[in-house]
Amino acid sequence: MTEPAQLDKDTAVGEVVPGPWVPALPEQVEPATPVTPAAGTPLDGVVLPARRPMVDEPLRLPVWLTDATVARARIDYGGRVAVRASVRSLRRSPVAILRGVWRGGRFWWRWVRAEDLAAELRDAATGKLGKDVFIVRDHRRIRWYLTGATLATTGAAETVAAVMVGEWVPVISGLAAAATAAVAGRRMRLPGEPAGYGADRDIRVGLAPEHLNAAFRAAGLLKADRALILCAPIVREGAGWLSTVDLPLGGGKTAADAIRKRDTIAAELGVDEIQLDMSRVRAHQGGHGRRLSFWVCDDDPYLGKPLISGLVDVDRFDFWRPVPFGRDARGRRIDIGLLWQSAFFGGLPRRGKTFSMRLLVAAAVLDPWVRLYLADGKGGADFKPAGGVAHRYVRGADDADLAAFEAMLDELIAEMSRRFALFASLPTSVCPEGKLTPEIMRRYGLPLILVVVDELQEYFEALETEKDRARIIGKLARIARRGPAAGFMPVYASQRPDAKSVPTKLREIVSYRYSTQVVDKTSSDMVLGDGKAAAGADASMLSEEHVGVGVLVTGPASFVTVKADYLDNPAFERVCARGRALRLAEGTLTGQACGDIAAAAGTAGYTIPQVIGDVMEVFGPRTRMWTADILAGLVDVDEDSYGDWDADILAAELDRAGVKRTTKQVKIDGENRAGYTLRDIEGAIPPDVLAARPVEGAPPTGPLPPGTDPAGSHSSHP
Repeated sequence: MTEPAQLDKDTAVGEVVPGPWVPALPEQVEPATPVTPAAGTPLDGVVLPARRPMVDEPLRLPVWLTDATVARARIDYGGRVAVRASVRSLRRSPVAILRGVWRGGRFWWRWVRAEDLAAELRDAATGKLGKDVFIVRDHRRIRWYLTGATLATTGAAETVAAVMVGEWVPVISGLAAAATAAVAGRRMRLPGEPAGYGADRDIRVGLAPEHLNAAFRAAGLLKADRALILCAPIVREGAGWLSTVDLPLGGGKTAADAIRKRDTIAAELGVDEIQLDMSRVRAHQGGHGRRLSFWVCDDDPYLGKPLISGLVDVDRFDFWRPVPFGRDARGRRIDIGLLWQSAFFGGLPRRGKTFSMRLLVAAAVLDPWVRLYLADGKGGADFKPAGGVAHRYVRGADDADLAAFEAMLDELIAEMSRRFALFASLPTSVCPEGKLTPEIMRRYGLPLILVVVDELQEYFEALETEKDRARIIGKLARIARRGPAAGFMPVYASQRPDAKSVPTKLREIVSYRYSTQVVDKTSSDMVLGDGKAAAGADASMLSEEHVGVGVLVTGPASFVTVKADYLDNPAFERVCARGRALRLAEGTLTGQACGDIAAAAGTAGYTIPQVIGDVMEVFGPRTRMWTADILAGLVDVDEDSYGDWDADILAAELDRAGVKRTTKQVKIDGENRAGYTLRDIEGAIPPDVLAARPVEGAPPTGPLPPGTDPAGSHSSHP
């Protein structure tokens, strides 16, 4: 496929425009003069691009001979149309016969009365026949005689045929007469009504210019006497029809106006709006404000199994490069370059929002020079494997987690200020743009920082006062506004797209926005930005079947519907294990990940009992907890396993796992209650496993993992 050609602004209307779907014309062949077919032709006034002489064109077979989908659709469509036409004809035949008899009788009466002759002989001024009335009377007499003779002859012929051939002859004659009357009594098309185009149409059979004109006129984008200008022929690409059109001059309509009317255009073409992919052809692609590229798919392009993420099999990733994210309707790769950007993910629960966002986290995990700050307000298992990699990991939204979350934000703001102070002190030859570069990153030990906050609404709802909420929003907005230049990449997510869960102060400064299905256009605008639904970026058009599909907004006028790649929990766990090994090899494992006993046990070949691991996960950064709080945390971790547990069952299971309690009462905030200390829980783990926890900032030891470049080169990527 050729690269899109740059178009000159003075390109004549109707001139062939080479593009990625149209081969360029040979230089020695001059295009012919553009031709505008007359009204009423099959092209319905569409201006076609100039064509080369037939001798220079290769033999092109019809699409239904080269495309199995179109061939099957034609056969299926033709059969359905024939059956429906037969059923409709039988159902409407009595009315049609009566209408035909009436029309035939009216025609006969005008003929036998010689109305046609009288109209010619009547005086134009007075409207009277004068002496010509005798001529009309003679014609009337003759026509009555002809009518009688015809009826007598027909009756005699029917009688003779019935006697000589059989009594079924009059029956056949009657049926033939009824059929003739039914044909004559068919409903006539209204003026301007297109023939053969309507509810029975199947888009897979074919797409013609007149269909586009009718759809655009119905959407109010074309006047009745105007037509679209084809910049590229309507061709088959993949499982759909592809072309590029220009809206005519003088109509006052733009490509953006057409995109806003996508639902109406799709309905007029007989498809769902998810099957119609429309986009502007921008200036750098040779387009202008009236040029529009569209692709009409045979079926829903977002159904079917998702593509497994290429990050599953990558040894190492360079986060300075775009992250492979998913595919659009036409199967083209969509990557997200998160450097110098921030992102917000939103949508209804169980629509793939977290799985989509986790693709960015997986790419960051596979780059040992990315430091991960992670906060999961829900406290589920989606990000649990990242605990062995994350510099800071807050799991949950209770009082202790809220304190840890705000402390994490304060740490990020302090690090951001420190970096900007360093950049200001560096010469312009080292820091020419006042922001982080790969050279500064390695020379001064300033890794990229990915800040991920999932289920943001949980933290906002847990805050008691509006003052506390405003303080947290201000810190999140500060990181999103100033952090990208310092190498910070904030990624926020919420499953409740409302003004309280998605504050305007935070939403409006985020550059990338991604929304899975929402309930209405208002909710879609809450995530994607005000006015985006009216401009065509509407996540409410997605259905329940579109799991893992969302609308991605990458700029003020740029958006695309994406089916994200698939990365399940076991694959994400393997990615995190690989990322931990990379950081251990390069000495970049820092923060809480250094104290991750579960990850250290896996490295040492020891399996921690499940109840011990889950209780330690509930403890998080705390050193002591009451029994009631531990039980509540275990229910959040796995309700099916711990939903029926009480204090006695917990004590028995911990004792069976090897926990020796040094005290049964713990003091928290001056209050003594039944509980456990983290020291006692860790006491059930072998000392050599505890000693296997790496020391933060220690140099790498041992051989490098497979696929790791000792020089730190980020060469492997999907």
